[in-house]
Amino acid sequence: MRYENYDPCFPDQPVVDLYLSLWANQPSFRSKPAFIWAEDDQGSTTGLTYSQLNSSAYSIASHLLTSSERRDTVLVLVPPGLDLIRVLFGCQRAGLVAVPISPPDLSLPKQNQHHHLVRVLSQTKPIALIAHSDYIATVERYVSPSSTASDNHLSDLLRKLKRIPLGDIKDKSSNANFDSYHGCNKDEVYLIQYTSGTTGIPKPVLVTAGAAAHNVRTARKAYDLHPSSIIASWLPQFHDCGLMFLLLTVITGCTSVLTSPSSFVKRPRLWLELITKFKATCTPVPSFALPLVVRRGHGTSPIHLWSLRNLIIINEPIYRSSIDEFMDKFSSMGLSESCISPSYGLAENCTFVSTSWRNNDDFRDIPSYKKILPSARLASTTSNEDEEDINIVVVNEESLAPVEDGVEGEIWVSSPSNGLGYLGYPSLTREIFHGRLRETLSRKFVRSGDRGVVIGEERYLYITGRSADLIKFQNGLEIHPHYIETAAYNCYPKLLRGGCVAAFELSQKVVVVAELQRGEGDINVLRGLCEGIRKGVLMEEKVDVGMVVLVKSGSVPKTTSGKIQRWLAKDKLTRGELISVCNIAFHDVSLYLVVPSLSIDHVAKGKSLSSSSLQGFPLLSFL
Repeated sequence: MRYENYDPCFPDQPVVDLYLSLWANQPSFRSKPAFIWAEDDQGSTTGLTYSQLNSSAYSIASHLLTSSERRDTVLVLVPPGLDLIRVLFGCQRAGLVAVPISPPDLSLPKQNQHHHLVRVLSQTKPIALIAHSDYIATVERYVSPSSTASDNHLSDLLRKLKRIPLGDIKDKSSNANFDSYHGCNKDEVYLIQYTSGTTGIPKPVLVTAGAAAHNVRTARKAYDLHPSSIIASWLPQFHDCGLMFLLLTVITGCTSVLTSPSSFVKRPRLWLELITKFKATCTPVPSFALPLVVRRGHGTSPIHLWSLRNLIIINEPIYRSSIDEFMDKFSSMGLSESCISPSYGLAENCTFVSTSWRNNDDFRDIPSYKKILPSARLASTTSNEDEEDINIVVVNEESLAPVEDGVEGEIWVSSPSNGLGYLGYPSLTREIFHGRLRETLSRKFVRSGDRGVVIGEERYLYITGRSADLIKFQNGLEIHPHYIETAAYNCYPKLLRGGCVAAFELSQKVVVVAELQRGEGDINVLRGLCEGIRKGVLMEEKVDVGMVVLVKSGSVPKTTSGKIQRWLAKDKLTRGELISVCNIAFHDVSLYLVVPSLSIDHVAKGKSLSSSSLQGFPLLSFL
């Protein structure tokens, strides 16, 4: 797919930061808002113009270079907001390597966020951390000799870092001379971006400044964005799509209206209100969020969605039914079918890979495949791959040869946006980032780990699932777990939480873990839910579920972008760390009720519980 834009109205620059200084020095852009931050609780907004952002980048860069050198790595622990944007551009202006992550709450007991911070510090070896002064104070208390920190290793790692309060370097005068550009060159790493952790522990991807610039230029062309575009987003800004849209805003010269993920989760209607208020033309949203907005997006304020040209749907696979439901709900408020933009992204390719959207397309005319919508349209098989800016191939994972259209395989991506590899994982880097098609002299591909299939004359690419999550049966049949999860949720949509069901294989049995919306105090009700889920999945997908685990809200692990971590749910279940309301294991026609104190081995061995063994156990004590 040739997406690169050479339109003279968009003067190409080798790195994104150079676009910022270009716009900031044009009279018509100096006072134009680059970013607007919306606070839901106060209903207030704060703006950051191109000139202000450019000045902040100069100030932060000059102060950082007084205590560090180009190519040093810095840890960015700044929550979503305009300050995070200032720091990211300041680091690129200084030629530093930024590692932005969500700042963990150090006041809480040792938790997964602490583990991730230890991993980040150990792998990236930053020389300093940048944070707000109150967070710096929390870090200093955590590392003090009198601290009762729960993680001595984390304390030791933090103690070695220079701690830079953002207030000391933001918008302060500087004597540094930036007459010529000394920031990141296009071939230099400017960002270490961690993968989402959907199928395993998050890994650090090395992203060059040139690859990032190519990626957002590609997205700008694909979505037909221009300086008059207005983007609305609540996605996390420290990685993946949320970060890409910060860069996309600046290279386009448009305006982005932002809010935090927590504000959206608290009140999903806020997203629609921002689109209405600012007449947004483009907005990215994970596919799982659409049903959430349909269910909880109620309110009295008027909603007008006529301005939208791109409703970018991310987080594969993309079910047609969720889009249909969303359209039925909001088409009367101006939402056009032509704005639906199913898309595909990958951290190993910066973020953006493809979209199946074309200007003025009607998504209802786009064919489905096994209930899902396509995320790309591939070039003809007769085209020369060397002429393609982004080359996507579906490959047989064993033979390493391209499969025929209609056959499912692993998706490989070759693009100037490809990352350099995983930091500290040389073998895995060779395996994932240096993919070569067998018996060809093809260029290098990134192996996505995602599976897909190309269908029809239009060569639509459908993302069907992930190789690591694929459930394989002894009879040779295979199924992607999202089909089981969807069928399970559809059995009781008023009792289970949407997007909070995980299915996986364990001891040659299919296990379904589902979150309850609220507690049900009757064991017979819970037993009925488990039996109903088993019957529903069997009827819908012809899959015999061996065990159903009902858990309370918030128990199913997810990534920061809301993707289900099936591998972690499985791990927590086997370790007895999953807080369950009840488990039902199906063995032939017998039912076994399992309480949280029992191990999974008890279930696997088919041991039943007597009624006396349940007496006095607070099975439903949280209800």
